[in-house]
Amino acid sequence: MASRLSRTGFCLMLFALLVMGIVPSVQADSELLAFAVVSEAPKDKARIAAKVSVNDTVSDMKLLASETILNNLIWKKLEICHAMKLHGYKVADGFQVVTVHVIDAGMLPMSLQTFAGDCLIKKAIEIAPLVD
Repeated sequence: MASRLSRTGFCLMLFALLVMGIVPSVQADSELLAFAVVSEAPKDKARIAAKVSVNDTVSDMKLLASETILNNLIWKKLEICHAMKLHGYKVADGFQVVTVHVIDAGMLPMSLQTFAGDCLIKKAIEIAPLVD
């Protein structure tokens, strides 16, 4: 009887250790919500330079597009200053995009609105003289 209780206790302890080891890795791999503003004219559509806000922390990152995202019409039409709402994962090279939605700059978090506004003014000043 005592060996059966100790075996059950050992199994429960092993299961608890297994769960504690797995749960943090599952949480680390969860999809993140991010907002971004394209900061440079896109040259390589697979790697787009942007100011990205994740959990209200802004940083310069590369937006990494999978084949599915590359075929998305929104992604094909990206230009400097475009504002986006993204879902994806932080990776060593940047932010791996899973879904993308173009949004109005007014829908960005406050931490990105100043950058988006400055970007749009700069874009208007550079392009306006070319239109005649």
